Amino acid sequence: MEHDFLLSLLMIIGIDLVLGADNAVVIAMACRNLPVVQRNKAIVLGTMLAIVIRIVITLIAVYLLKIPFLQLIGGVFLLYIAYQLIVGKEEDTTKIRSHQSLWKAIKTIVVADLLMGFDNVLAVAGAAQGHMLLVALGLFISIPIIIWGSKIILVLLTKYPFLIYIGGGLLALTSGKMIIDEPNLQNLFISYPMIEQSIPYLTVSFILLAGLIYQQISLRKE
Repeated sequence: MEHDFLLSLLMIIGIDLVLGADNAVVIAMACRNLPVVQRNKAIVLGTMLAIVIRIVITLIAVYLLKIPFLQLIGGVFLLYIAYQLIVGKEEDTTKIRSHQSLWKAIKTIVVADLLMGFDNVLAVAGAAQGHMLLVALGLFISIPIIIWGSKIILVLLTKYPFLIYIGGGLLALTSGKMIIDEPNLQNLFISYPMIEQSIPYLTVSFILLAGLIYQQISLRKE
């Protein structure tokens, strides 16, 4: 029994880390414009809140999956978040109070994690086989690794700003995958498989193009 428990726990930790890579990107992108003093607070608080919400979502996953077009709505909204992050202007910290920026970053982290958590919820719920203690332990053990990963990405984003487009592209790809996983659209995709294959590429292309257009418009205004 202990062997099965440990094996399931290791599986859940592995799932959380593999599927949490995009979450680390969101955390880093949401915090990149904060004053240095505020970044650690946003990363820790945002991640902790997101994990608590993830546990609650896992508890009610069966009911959530019955909501029509939930995956589609979540995918579209995640695409909007990706756009907001990729075109985010450098905030003037002399004009914006730091606590406002902090809570804005935390809200972005939590909302994005909520939207992106469906794949984690399904995978973790399957590996846990109904044992919520396993779900909670797996998520909390993976917290420091996700936080550490987001800090590394944050350093890279600060040093190499062009990586913001790669991060936005990854979020857009996740958005596209969420949309094609919508159960209520499967009949359409079976009839027109090219639509299903094209959606992830279209979401990524849209985000990158929108980011470049926004950048060009901003440069002209300056």
